[in-house]
Amino acid sequence: MKLSDGVETAIHCTAAVAGLPQGAVMAAADLAEFHGVSASYLLKHLKALVKADLLVSVPGPTGGYRLARPADEITLLDVVLAVEGPEPAFRCKEIRRNGPCAPGPSAFPRPCNINRAMLKAEQAYRAALSQTTIADLNSEFLATSDPRVVERADNYFTAQMRPQKT
Repeated sequence: MKLSDGVETAIHCTAAVAGLPQGAVMAAADLAEFHGVSASYLLKHLKALVKADLLVSVPGPTGGYRLARPADEITLLDVVLAVEGPEPAFRCKEIRRNGPCAPGPSAFPRPCNINRAMLKAEQAYRAALSQTTIADLNSEFLATSDPRVVERADNYFTAQMRPQKT
């Protein structure tokens, strides 16, 4: 299964925004710069995250993005579905019913066994994604990353974040 590059970008940005202090936001341009992606590319995925109620977009010159709910309530599955949509990765077209050897629909009273197997695998994949939260990712990042990476990321976000008045 191949997911779009947007999934990686969306997960990284959601995790990054999750590290902001309460009430602070980060501009899309700063998130794009931090991850080395184009702002226009990133905006498409940020909009999908907002539409899925994972991020909030704060308008205005000091606006940006923040989490819509706590990081421990946002799973990898939530982000994947926001970017990729809810459709299964495998979509059976029932090609077993095509071709010169197919005797007709009555010869296929049961659902396609290939489709069943693929949907079972997708259910397992989605279940695994639903067990990992953005908070889990950030905890692991802090515990296992080179301290220089953590310090540089912290310095960047501290310098770029925009505190919001409450």
